[in-house]
Amino acid sequence: MKTPGAPPSSRRLRIVQVATVVIIVVASATAIYFREELQAWQHYGYAAVFVVGLVSNATLILPLPGLAVSSMVGGVFNPWWVGIVGGSGQALGELSGYMAGYSGHRLVDRTPVYDHVRWWMERYGVGTVFVLALVPNPLFDIGGIIAGASRMPVWKFLLSCMAGKVLKNILFALLGSYGIGATLELWPFGQ
Repeated sequence: MKTPGAPPSSRRLRIVQVATVVIIVVASATAIYFREELQAWQHYGYAAVFVVGLVSNATLILPLPGLAVSSMVGGVFNPWWVGIVGGSGQALGELSGYMAGYSGHRLVDRTPVYDHVRWWMERYGVGTVFVLALVPNPLFDIGGIIAGASRMPVWKFLLSCMAGKVLKNILFALLGSYGIGATLELWPFGQ
């Protein structure tokens, strides 16, 4: 991956900054508006999984457990579709961190962790994004910011992020599906 080049033009920077603010405001407004409805996810099915995934990864203001929702809903709906929908929503939500890094805003302090993630990002680029998206960890936001700051093409970031998030969500949805099935077999409710 290339190291950061010349800063983007002021027009392009302004567009990215406005888009970042719009995503954060929309994600926060969605979380506030659907706060009670999101608790009753069964009424919204796959759409709720997508929205929770989007909001849980777009903002830290109202963090929601997107992966936990995918796991729980995987026991009710088709876990493969839950993983695809939840992972897609989470990947789109991660664009807020990418755009913040792209716009040049410094949201994290330079720490050894930051430097370590940046080193991996410079050497392995999309592979690093994929692994950070695949493994549940708190470092993905740093990776997204670094990917944006290093001007990784947004389509590469989004595809590698989506691949990792979808695979992770499918795994957790399948675990939720088998977990609920095993629980029902051990303790037959209603019988």
